[in-house]
Amino acid sequence: MDVGSIALGGMTSGLTQSMCWMLLTMFLYIKYAVDDYAAKNVPSGALMSSYDFIIVGGGSAGSVLANRLSEIEDWNVLLLEAGGDGSEIYDIPVLAANLQLTQIDWKYKTEPNKNFCRAMEGGQCNWPRGKVIGGTSMLNYMLYVRGNKKDYDTWEQLGNTGWSYDDVLQYFKKSEDNQNPLHAETPYHSTGGYLTVQEAPWHTPLVTAFIKAGLEMGYENRDINGKRHTGFMVAQGTIRHGRRCSTAKAFLRPIRTRKNLHVVMGAHVTKILIDPSSKVAYGVEFVRDGERLCVRAKKEVIVSAGSINSPQLLMLSGIGPKEQLLKHGIPVIQDLKVGHNLQDHVGVGGVAFLVNEEIALVESRIYNIQDMLGYAIFGDGPLTLLGGIEGVAFINSKFVNGSDDFPDIELLLAAGGACSDGGRNMWKVHGLTNKFYDAVFGEISNKDVWSVIPMLLRPKSKGFIALRSSNPFDYPLIYPNYFDQPEDMATLIEALKFVFKMSKTSAFRRYGSKMNPKPFPACKNISMYTDPYWECMIREYSMTIYHPTGTCKMGPNWDPEAVVDPRLRVYGVARLRVIDGSIMPNIVSGNTNAPIIMIAEKGSDMIKEEWLKNEV
Repeated sequence: MDVGSIALGGMTSGLTQSMCWMLLTMFLYIKYAVDDYAAKNVPSGALMSSYDFIIVGGGSAGSVLANRLSEIEDWNVLLLEAGGDGSEIYDIPVLAANLQLTQIDWKYKTEPNKNFCRAMEGGQCNWPRGKVIGGTSMLNYMLYVRGNKKDYDTWEQLGNTGWSYDDVLQYFKKSEDNQNPLHAETPYHSTGGYLTVQEAPWHTPLVTAFIKAGLEMGYENRDINGKRHTGFMVAQGTIRHGRRCSTAKAFLRPIRTRKNLHVVMGAHVTKILIDPSSKVAYGVEFVRDGERLCVRAKKEVIVSAGSINSPQLLMLSGIGPKEQLLKHGIPVIQDLKVGHNLQDHVGVGGVAFLVNEEIALVESRIYNIQDMLGYAIFGDGPLTLLGGIEGVAFINSKFVNGSDDFPDIELLLAAGGACSDGGRNMWKVHGLTNKFYDAVFGEISNKDVWSVIPMLLRPKSKGFIALRSSNPFDYPLIYPNYFDQPEDMATLIEALKFVFKMSKTSAFRRYGSKMNPKPFPACKNISMYTDPYWECMIREYSMTIYHPTGTCKMGPNWDPEAVVDPRLRVYGVARLRVIDGSIMPNIVSGNTNAPIIMIAEKGSDMIKEEWLKNEV
C-alpha cells in the first residue's frame, strides 16, 4: 500500500512538517492496520462456485448494491473489485488531488484533440477513476450535489417510467444522514442513512466572501439540494467527523461481518459469461493474481464498473455496436449502442485571483503540527476542507430563463489554486506541461489565491468510448468531444465573464482581489478579457470535473440508443443489468456521486421487488 507516499507527498522542506506527517501517517496507519478499512478480502480458495448475484465493481454504485442485496439473508452476493481496500490516509479531505495518479486511480487519458486540453501533455486530458473499494468516491472532492428536479422529470419524459424527481427523492433520502439541522428538518433531506453529509468543520474567510459576492450579484444563499436549485451555498460533502465518508466506509464497513457477502479485491473482470443461443448471462470470468477464475450467477450479473469500464466490459463480452465488435474479432451477442452518449461536465482551470492577506490554503502553511493534530484528534482544521473546495453556486447564463430555476452553470470555489502547492503536484494531476505551469503560475507559486472552476452543466456535445483491442487489459479509447457544439463554448465564456465580474464585488475587493496578470502563453496576443481571450483560456486549460456518464444509456425499447430499459436490464440479454452512472440518459445538472448512489438504491429495490415476488 502506498500510504507513505501519499502523506509524505505533501511534506515541505522543514523538519517540523516532515516529522508531523510521519506521526500522522503512523497514527492513521496503525488505526487502519487494526481492522479492515471497508471489507474482508475473501481468498480465491474460499470462493463458492456460484452466487445469487455477482456485482462487478465496488465503487459508488457497487458498494450500495452489495449492502442492500445482502440484506436478504437467503441471497449470496459476490462483489468483485479490480483494486484493493482503502486506508485512513485516503480519508484526509484536503488531500483529494494527491490521490490522483496513485495506485487507486485507473489513470485514464482521453485521446488527443486540438479543440481542448491544449496545455496538457500530448494534448490529452487526465480522467481519474477510482480503482479501489469505494471507487471514485475514494478520490473525488466529496461534494454532495443532487442535480436539478427537471433532470429527473426529463428522464421520465424520455420514456423512463419511475425516474421522475418525485420518484427518486425518496432514494436520495434513504441513503442520507444529513448533519445540518436546517437541511435535515426539511422535506428534501433525512437523517439516519448510511451516508453522512455535512459541511466541513473549518473554513477560510473566502467562502464568506463568495456567498456575499453572490448576494451582491442577485443570487440567494440557499440549500441547492432543496426547494430551489439556483443560488450560492457553503458546500456540503460526504464527510464524517472531518474525514471522507466514501461509499466503502458508509455502506461496506458496517456490514463486513455479513456471512452472505463475499468481497474479492484485485479481481479484474475480463468477460461476462453469456449463453449465445439463449442470451442469458450466467456468470463472469476474472483474473486475480495471474489466475483466471470463473464464477456462476444463479440470478443476475450486475455491472457497476462505471461509465468507462462498464461499456468496455459489455463490448468485450459481445454486447455493443456490431461493427466495432467485429473489427476486434468479438462474436456479436447483442448489437447495442454501448459506449455512445458519453457526457461529461467540462470545466476551466487556472482562473486564479491574488489576495493581499494570508487567508487561502497554501500547502507549506497548513502542514504543521497544530493542524495535523487537530485533524487526527478532533477531526477539525484546514485538512478537513473538501479538496480545497468551499463553496458551490448554480447560476444562469444569458442562454437560459432565470425564472425557470434550471441554471446551466455551476461554480466551484477553491480556497487556493494550481500554484498553492508550490508546483509540487497539482499541475501533474491536471496533466499540464511544465512549460505552461512555469509561464502562468511560476511567479505566484505559494502565494495566497482563490479560484473558481466554472462548469458546464448540460453539455450538448457528446462523445464515446471505444475498444482499443479485444485485450481486456488494454485501456479503452476515450473521446469526450468537448465543444463539438458551439453552444457549449458560448456558455462557458459567459461563465468566465461572470466569475471575472464577481471578483470585482466589494466582498472580494476587501481582500485586494485581482486576477493573475500572467496570460496563458497561447493567449498572450489576444486582447485580455474579451470573448476570444476567454475561449482561448478554455481550450488551453480544459478539465474534466470527473463526471463521465451516459455510456450505457437508459431508455424505452423504442429508443435506438438505449442499452438498458427503465429497470436497468440490458436489452436482449436476460439476467444482466447495468447499475451505475453510465445509465444516465442525460447528465444531471450537478455533481454525479450522489445521483449514482441514488441510482444504486433504486436499482437494488427493483431487483428485490422482482426476485422476492418470484420466490413467494
